[in-house]
Amino acid sequence: MNHDPEKARKALLAKIHMAKKDLGMDEVTYLEMLKAFGLKSCKEADIPTLERVCAHLKGCGFQEKGRWGKRPRKLVEKDPDCGPLLKKIEALLADGGYHWNYGHGISKKMFGVDRLEWCSWRQLHKIVSALTYNAQRQKEKALGKEST
Repeated sequence: MNHDPEKARKALLAKIHMAKKDLGMDEVTYLEMLKAFGLKSCKEADIPTLERVCAHLKGCGFQEKGRWGKRPRKLVEKDPDCGPLLKKIEALLADGGYHWNYGHGISKKMFGVDRLEWCSWRQLHKIVSALTYNAQRQKEKALGKEST
């Protein structure tokens, strides 16, 4: 599991903005709420403050959708070989600390396909390769930071 403080901070910021949208907060209401925490913007907040803002939003009725998002469903009749590739993609996303939407973004960027479950077997295989390469790059990057 990745314990990068900047990644945790970005995840909290994303959660706050999802909550703002889910709760239907307009900009004025959102800024008033931040003012109650002594903030003008979430960008200036530290992690403990962001966690308090998230707790407040949960108290207002925000419900998280799940840590990794909704798992894509693949029509097994269409191509039974895609199921294992989607499971591999799920594992690589989880290991990297990424949401399913990250995977959907890769399919969109690489192939112009909006959702992973709409990709062909060959496209999914290439996405697995890309995620594997990214994981190796992140691992090398982390090892480089430790040696400095």
